[in-house]
Amino acid sequence: MRLHLAGFMWGDCSLSNTLFRLDAGALAAHLVDAETGELHEPLSDGQRGHDIARARENVGGELLDLVGGGLLPPGIDPVHVADELESRYHRLWDELTGEEVIGTGEQQYRVTEKVRRLHDLGFDVDEVELVEAVAGNRLRLRTRVAEPGHHRRRLRALTDLGVGENQARRLLDDICGYRAHLERVQRRPVSEAEAARRWLAEVYRPVVDAISPRLRGKLDEAEVFHEVLEHRWFLSEAAGRDVGTSTATRDYLATVLPAVPDELVREAPADGGGHT
Repeated sequence: MRLHLAGFMWGDCSLSNTLFRLDAGALAAHLVDAETGELHEPLSDGQRGHDIARARENVGGELLDLVGGGLLPPGIDPVHVADELESRYHRLWDELTGEEVIGTGEQQYRVTEKVRRLHDLGFDVDEVELVEAVAGNRLRLRTRVAEPGHHRRRLRALTDLGVGENQARRLLDDICGYRAHLERVQRRPVSEAEAARRWLAEVYRPVVDAISPRLRGKLDEAEVFHEVLEHRWFLSEAAGRDVGTSTATRDYLATVLPAVPDELVREAPADGGGHT
């Protein structure tokens, strides 16, 4: 996918032509044989189709060789894996390159959800572009593969919030959506730093400040904010429109957070100090 986005047609994608290396607990893939490669700008659908069909054939054949040698774990179906490679490629391509028409009143919500889906697929978003259209705005995104720990470091640099990697990814999604909202309202480019500063003051802080003292020990602030975003999504789906963060916050704090078991955050033994 990364090669095709860059206009490079491999021509011989296979397991034996790929080097997999551990990188901070994750696997990084490297092309090691570019003899058949061609660079185009951009690739045609036919060139991409040829590449993925060749990959499906090569990977399926190599997995069958591993089965013949008794080297593949039981339960893995080479044909299913090869077919899934092709179908997942097409789903990912559509998500990365497709445009959505977004109504004016739901831009922040829809942009955030789009970015979130890409993060779930392992991609980070470099740039969000909203192009004006007759029926609404068209959404275009530029992407790259995310690196382990990237979101946590990036959020810390932008907001000074120290949170977990998954929390950071979710909060960055919301900052991205808020930035697109600001650019539409102000009709000018808004830097990521400015968007993050305003998001912290105008979106994040109002949510965490609304938590009553008796509920503050339930979950940490970043987790509460993440849960409010999830709650907003469910409420918006049910209402058929974006209900907004303020409405979601009020409903979450009234109906969801009080029901969180106190045992999730409990005092540590007297000799241990702090919380567990």
